[in-house]
Formats: sequence, structure tokens, C-alpha cells
Amino acid sequence: MIVIGVDVHKQSMTAVAVDEAGRMLDERTVLGVDDGLVTWASQVSSERLWAIEDCRQLTRTLERELILAGEDLVRVPPKLMAPERRAGRRRGKSDPIDALAVARAALREPRLSRPRPDDQPFRELKLLVDHRDDLVDERRRIQQRLRWHLHQLDPTFVIVAKGLDRPVHLDRVGRWLNRRPAEVQARVARELVVRCRSLTRTIVGLDHELEQHTARLAPALLEVPGCGAITAAKLLAEIGPIGRFDTDAQLARHSGVAPLEASSGRVQRHRAGAKRSAASNGCSSASCSTPSKRAPP
Repeated sequence: MIVIGVDVHKQSMTAVAVDEAGRMLDERTVLGVDDGLVTWASQVSSERLWAIEDCRQLTRTLERELILAGEDLVRVPPKLMAPERRAGRRRGKSDPIDALAVARAALREPRLSRPRPDDQPFRELKLLVDHRDDLVDERRRIQQRLRWHLHQLDPTFVIVAKGLDRPVHLDRVGRWLNRRPAEVQARVARELVVRCRSLTRTIVGLDHELEQHTARLAPALLEVPGCGAITAAKLLAEIGPIGRFDTDAQLARHSGVAPLEASSGRVQRHRAGAKRSAASNGCSSASCSTPSKRAPP
């Protein structure tokens, strides 16, 4: 059996075939998925495994086409390619070198992740979570600009903290601005109020949609004290299908909460893992700090 490593870009992709010893057999660069890549691979060997660098914004179309063609494939995390580049005889960086590193990393690591049929709901959840976070950030920037405009118009006009998230306070600000004289700054502030109101409606709609997705995918997660719909959705979006982890230790390592050995000499100790995503950091802090307040005695 051969392994075909693929380095994917927006406009092209390079594939390198290696044998079981990691020796390069052939390479091919194509401009698209349908540009004879599978035909070329079938000419090289009838038994093959595709190894694709795990960059799903670029590789999702290729993965879908290979699965439809009945091909076997694995995903190679980018961090596994660095040792292969350092050990290679060819120096520098190019698409064939990267594709060769992907193939050799797949040979070295026998338990790489594979596309799963239950990935799609979690991918959709991840898209919704990211879209909501972007809208929240956009609303926060608009609110900051609006507060400065209101302060310049009248420093005595007071808005409670986080008040611009609520329609009742936005209506109050809108009525106040409508009573102002016709000036450019008041008009700009009114337009910002309209945008804040529109973003808030969209965010609230996404909150309800995320709650429905979470209740369908992991209803038990919503029963954990302190774990609301948004926190649960972010956890599910980061973790994906729980079935891809064989043990609790694998899940802890993926989440960045597994203890790492930090011993030296006679001192035996462990430390927390440093590589954690921003989403998992926020979710873990929220779920860990809230149960003590909400859990029944």
C-alpha cells in the first residue's frame, strides 16, 4: 500500500506518493479536485491511503470528493509535519516538500483522525458559534462608538452598564436623540442605535438556534449547573463528536486540561497544559466558577 500526501492551496494542490518505507514514488500538481488527481493515484497503486493536512477551510472540498470516490483518507495535524521537514534531505520549503512531509507523518502516526459521518452537525454548530462571536464583537465596537457620541452630545446623559444590549435602553436612547436638534453627530448616533438594535435581534435569534442545536446534540450538557446554552454550544463546537475519543485522557489532552509531567531530580510534580484554545479557556472558567453559585445544596 502507498500513502499519498496532499498539500492543498486555494488555487492548486500537490500530491506526493510514497511507499511503506517513505520513499517518494511520484508527484502531481493539479489546479482543482476534478483535474485527474484520483485517476493519477489509481495509476500509481490500487491500494492507497490519502493523507491530507488538517486545514479544513481548504481541504473540505477535497475530502468530500475523495469520500464520494470511495477513497480512504486521514487528516494530518500540521504540527506533525515539522519533524519530517527537519529530517528530510531536501532543504527549504515547497509544495512537494510539504506534501512529502504529510505522507511520511501519516506513515509514522497510525492513529490519525478520519472524516466521520457525524461531523456535519458539529461543523454547523461551530459556524453558528463563530458567527455569533463575530456579531457580538461588532456590536461591542458600535456600542463603544455610540457611547462616545452620546457623551459628546450631553455628558449628563447616563446609560447603565451593558444597557445598550437591551432594547428598552436602546429605545430610550433613540427617543432622546430624536429630541435633539438636527446635527450630524446626532444623526450618526441614531444610525448606530439602529445597527445595535439590528445586531441584538440577530444575536438573540442565534442564541435560540444554538440552544436548539445543543439540546439535540447533547441534552445532558445543559443539565450541568452553570453550563448554559452558549457555553455548551462552544464546548461542543471545540470538541466535536465525543466518539472520536477512546478515553477520558484523550479528551483532557485535546482540551488542554491534562496534567503534564514537570519533574526534575527529586522533585516530582505536574503542571497544567499550556496549549488551550480561547474558547475552551472561556468555557472552562465559566462552567467551573458558576456551579458553586447555582448548584442546589
